[in-house]
Amino acid sequence: MGLRKFGDSAYLYPGSPSTLIRIFDGMAVLIDPGHGSGRHKDLKIAVKKLGLEIKAQLATHGHADHVSVAPGTDAPLFMHRFEFSIAENPLNRELLTFGSKAPKGFLVFQFPEEVKVHAVFEWGDELFGVKAIRLNGHSPGMTGFLDEENGLIYAGNAFFGERVIEAVGLPYLVEPELFKASIMQLQNYAEKGYTLIPSHGKAVSSKEALEILDFNLKRVKEAEELILGLPRTSRSLDELAFMIMRHYGIEITPQKLALNLVPLRAFVAKLYNEGVIEATVDNGLKWKVRKG
Repeated sequence: MGLRKFGDSAYLYPGSPSTLIRIFDGMAVLIDPGHGSGRHKDLKIAVKKLGLEIKAQLATHGHADHVSVAPGTDAPLFMHRFEFSIAENPLNRELLTFGSKAPKGFLVFQFPEEVKVHAVFEWGDELFGVKAIRLNGHSPGMTGFLDEENGLIYAGNAFFGERVIEAVGLPYLVEPELFKASIMQLQNYAEKGYTLIPSHGKAVSSKEALEILDFNLKRVKEAEELILGLPRTSRSLDELAFMIMRHYGIEITPQKLALNLVPLRAFVAKLYNEGVIEATVDNGLKWKVRKG
């Protein structure tokens, strides 16, 4: 697979997630090494072809698909302090992505070996020529990496490519307002001319960047509107997920249904806290729009 160059010192290695290779002080720094059998070897080969060695690794967050090959690159891994326990502890990852212990292989990537986070950082820290910026909402410590020299932001899962959302239904998030705030922050960067690189999707800039950010934002707002537009009958989370997936014409599979239940729990919590929906018991826990 070929590398795409950005500016004078950054290269994008394709995948889902993609990996940014940032050249710093004569060495290579990987951002989101990713997952998959042999990927760590492929990254080493790509870096070697640049005449470099891997100095360090940065991760946007601790989900397994972003860091599972990190041990194989033989370089220290840096991560935000809210995320390191998610990366290092398999049960913590499952709790965040599934809500409990998950069926093996159902939604959780299995790590070939234990991941070790060697150092943590804070938002605002400068690391190997990039700056860690707060883009949470997808996960507690979701971090983007601002590269002023090359005019780009590796944005991780702060937004998703259109194909990803159209295949699943809802952007995966754990806190809607934080996710929306991160999108709006990225809109400001796009308006200033930065190239935005999501982990899952293509690099975008200018009008294209603003359009895909708006697509993410609209899908989040639409989900809330769909919930609030229900007839005044109670619905379970599963029923809400079915409704939304059918609305968007999404193929309903166990895995996609489970993925949509995560953001739906977050939407329900937000709307309940705002006092616009209420909980009921009707052959299970259900939710309905308040009267008035």
